[in-house]
Amino acid sequence: QVQLVESGGGFVQAGGSLRLSCVASGRTFTDYRISWFRQAPGKEREFVATITQFGFGTYYGDSVKGRFTISRDNAKNTVYLQMNSLKPEDTAVYYCTAGRKVSSYDYWGQGTQVTVSS
Repeated sequence: QVQLVESGGGFVQAGGSLRLSCVASGRTFTDYRISWFRQAPGKEREFVATITQFGFGTYYGDSVKGRFTISRDNAKNTVYLQMNSLKPEDTAVYYCTAGRKVSSYDYWGQGTQVTVSS
């Protein structure tokens, strides 16, 4: 089992920034790709970003490219999501997830709320 705990969400005005953190425990952190997803009320869950086990590969959803940056610190078992130039449409609950393979999302955190006001 892998336990994931997100933090860093909050309320911010449009154009502002937030940094989310996802701390993992329970298994070898470097065995897992870590991804962020988000879900707004009444909408489907949306892919945000993925980082590979040692950070050599990063992938982003089209709606966040150029504004969000995913990174990881394996010494701290932590993945970060730096979110800049936030827009009201970025408002959602953000979840981190861990998986061993491409497009596998085996473990999920409880989510952290991000609210962007216009």
